[in-house]
Amino acid sequence: MSARMGSFLMATAAIAGLAAVTSAPAADRIADDQAVRNVVLVHGAFADGSGWRGVYDELTARGYRVSIVQNPLTSLAEDVAATTRILDRQDGPTILVGHSWGGTVITEAGVHPKVEGLVYVSALSPDAGETTSQQYEGFQTPPEFVIDVGADGFGFINLDKFKIGFANDTSDADAAFMRVSQVPIDMSVFATRLEHAAWRTKPSWAVIATEDKAFDQRMLRAMAERIGAEITEVPASHAVFMTQPKLVADVIHRAAQGSAQAAR
Repeated sequence: MSARMGSFLMATAAIAGLAAVTSAPAADRIADDQAVRNVVLVHGAFADGSGWRGVYDELTARGYRVSIVQNPLTSLAEDVAATTRILDRQDGPTILVGHSWGGTVITEAGVHPKVEGLVYVSALSPDAGETTSQQYEGFQTPPEFVIDVGADGFGFINLDKFKIGFANDTSDADAAFMRVSQVPIDMSVFATRLEHAAWRTKPSWAVIATEDKAFDQRMLRAMAERIGAEITEVPASHAVFMTQPKLVADVIHRAAQGSAQAAR
């Protein structure tokens, strides 16, 4: 290969790399005067923060500063403390996002003064004085979602039911990895009463996965409607935060824009 051809190929690769970094359409990028520029993502049970990678990539490409909480899943208080620790590090107004059990966490932690809006991604949203388990009353969890609880009180999703119950729209390979890397949750957290309900004072958005087998669909809609959330539905499994990153990022983007306008 000639030196001239080599230089041309290197230049072409550099241009392609720059295009990839700046691939977000101008209409999707943060306006220079947008007030809310920070997003904090909170995972739920049986998962960890790495599941947000696709949403992180979408949001950072648009210009957001994104932080991800790693919940210990050992108690509501400890998960809220982990979330508050990240919120304290934000440099301005923030959108707080929770998936599944993470919805309970952001409901409690979202009273933080830096939080401008809440996004519930197939997530729980108890009221102050309620427990998370009360949200299930009157509804029937689909039979595909099975939790095995050990003698120590920690629960795992049943290995044989994991894909169909949690991540039915992922590949078999991805579901297999998620199944063996799942993070157990202390099941006693569902009996803890909340002290705060941030959705009572802050605007909310909700993503409802219509193929979610972790919740009764009527339950998801009832929770979202009760908190007055702007609802977006998408055909996806409970792993919607992983399998539909662009749609989830779009909702977060709208929440940031809506919260910023409401604050003016």
